[in-house]
Amino acid sequence: MDIPVLPLAVTMMAGPQFVSSVILVTTPRAVRVSLAFLAGVAIAVAVGVTAMFGVAAAFGGAVGLGSESDRGSTGNIVKYVLVAALVVLALRNWRGRETAEPPRWLGALMDAGPVRAFRTGLLVIALMPSDLIVMLTVGVHLRQTHASPVAALPFWALTVLIAALPLLALLLFRHRAATAMPRVREWMNTHSWLINIAVCVLFIVIILSGE
Repeated sequence: MDIPVLPLAVTMMAGPQFVSSVILVTTPRAVRVSLAFLAGVAIAVAVGVTAMFGVAAAFGGAVGLGSESDRGSTGNIVKYVLVAALVVLALRNWRGRETAEPPRWLGALMDAGPVRAFRTGLLVIALMPSDLIVMLTVGVHLRQTHASPVAALPFWALTVLIAALPLLALLLFRHRAATAMPRVREWMNTHSWLINIAVCVLFIVIILSGE
């Protein structure tokens, strides 16, 4: 997979996805639940990208996605539609910033065991609209460049690595990380709207910069 697509891995974990990984490293069984969460993320991304590649292949077989160099190709039009959807989403987050609250399920992660952590890792990828859009974009890109889903392995690995950053910080810097992570968690919870807007903007920049 070429370099311009790899930054999309950042948007995969930005928002509640990364907040989940931060919360889990502040729990009593931090290592166990974090590893279970990472396993869920890894499986969800692998299955999701493969499924979206199938969608892009089926769609492309019916209408033809064209090449990335052709701005009027169906594949690029799909990307423009995604950009428009992201603009609308960013505006909605800005308008609702005063009343924005983190999802209730994030708070429940403080008592999560490995099973719940694994399930959360699956669902924060499989059910998050932003991640579905990212994986669809990757699928379209793979189809347009005539690559197989195996070519998305660097994207998969980078996404899992980003998800693992809080756990890696805990293992490498133990006391300092244990002190800092709760503050990071609280900031991300109270600024979820800002994170969502940043994700949308980053995603739009990445898509348009590849044109």
